[in-house]
Amino acid sequence: MSRSGAPTLAVALHDVEPATFERCALIRDWLSDLGVDRVTLLVIPARDLHPLADRSPQIARWLIERQQLGDAVAQHGFQHPSRWSRRLRPHLRTESAEFVGLDPRETARALDAGRRVLKLAGIEPRGFVAPAYSYTPALRELVATRFRWWAGPWGVHATASAGRSAAGPPQRELNLAAPAVGLGNTSVARRAISPSLLRAATMLAGEVLRLDLHPDDLENPSHVLTLEWALRHAVPRRRPVTYDDLAAAP
Repeated sequence: MSRSGAPTLAVALHDVEPATFERCALIRDWLSDLGVDRVTLLVIPARDLHPLADRSPQIARWLIERQQLGDAVAQHGFQHPSRWSRRLRPHLRTESAEFVGLDPRETARALDAGRRVLKLAGIEPRGFVAPAYSYTPALRELVATRFRWWAGPWGVHATASAGRSAAGPPQRELNLAAPAVGLGNTSVARRAISPSLLRAATMLAGEVLRLDLHPDDLENPSHVLTLEWALRHAVPRRRPVTYDDLAAAP
């Protein structure tokens, strides 16, 4: 819920990294044209172990500029494993489930390495979103001590650190129930069904409409039309916010 109690629109752009930078920048400009002036950018710190700023100083500068203009930046895993990781860890449900199968020490090492890569690039992420929304108990426990919020498929969770102040003890964790909706590209069936589901979710959403975008959403013309319809419907009725805003709301 927003501070004013008015309905809100929280758009999250996933998988921001050097390989997707041009497309992500295009999507961000497109969102601005549609009246979405605040977006949460989910950034992969070191895709395939290549630090973001080393591979593309341009994307680091762009992210800093976007933060200054009001967007939020969140850490999106560490390296968002590519195809070879599935051969090393065949029990993964999806290639993107980066933290599944890691023990607590490995999880902490990956989290901290990602934060360090982003900070060295001049980027300070306040929140965390696991690739494929795949959380383990260890990951949930650790992100609560390192970030002000984390997001799953059904809500945004402000950690106790989000309410911490020098004048008093940390507050309890706060959970905002708001399912994320987006378009599917992993199968023919999902590509066919997800536009109708997104339209319905846009019409029926409560206080917060969470809309997930991915760089490959622009590859499907029907998906582009669906997203444009959803945004044109939502923007006049909802105030765009970031996940930082949602976590800070009382």
